[in-house]
Amino acid sequence: MSRWTRRLLVGAIAILVPALAGCEAGLNAPTLQFHPASEGYSTTFNGITIDNVFVLGPALNSTLPAGGQAGVFLSLQAQDNDRLTSVAAPGYALRVSLTSGPVTLAPDNVVDLSGPTPHIVLNGLTSPLNAGQTVKLTLNFANAGSVTFRVPVEPNAYDYATYSPPPPTPTATPSPTATGKHKHKKGASASPSPSATS
Repeated sequence: MSRWTRRLLVGAIAILVPALAGCEAGLNAPTLQFHPASEGYSTTFNGITIDNVFVLGPALNSTLPAGGQAGVFLSLQAQDNDRLTSVAAPGYALRVSLTSGPVTLAPDNVVDLSGPTPHIVLNGLTSPLNAGQTVKLTLNFANAGSVTFRVPVEPNAYDYATYSPPPPTPTATPSPTATGKHKHKKGASASPSPSATS
């Protein structure tokens, strides 16, 4: 192969590579398309695998209001018997409820709390919540102890569009009170008996 042919070949490659790479360019380039965030937070703690933890946020271009609710989704797997007894979100929610009570973990069984309806609910959000934020959670286990970490807030859209927000918390309504005069039965009234005099 002559030096001239080699130069032509190198020049052709130099021209073709950007042209081929440009095939993906334009308004439909994959890099311009929305890609959901990677799955939620995952860790292993004292023999418990905590996987894909996230908070379901609002729909796109919306905000969950302060005082509102948000669902938490995750999967758990324990090496030994254990139980998720409670969850807290200090600084983010006034209380967190386990909708079905404590979660029993049998050895090597995956407990899927990943929806579409939340089994863990943040109640009384302390400030408005948007997708893209993070929330600090503390999971309390009967045997493994407590672990705290931050998890992403995912929008109620795309891969999570079929997930349900928590049902509204029922509010107690006051029961009506009876407001009326009490009626007494009319009947014979006892009169004092005459006293004996001597």
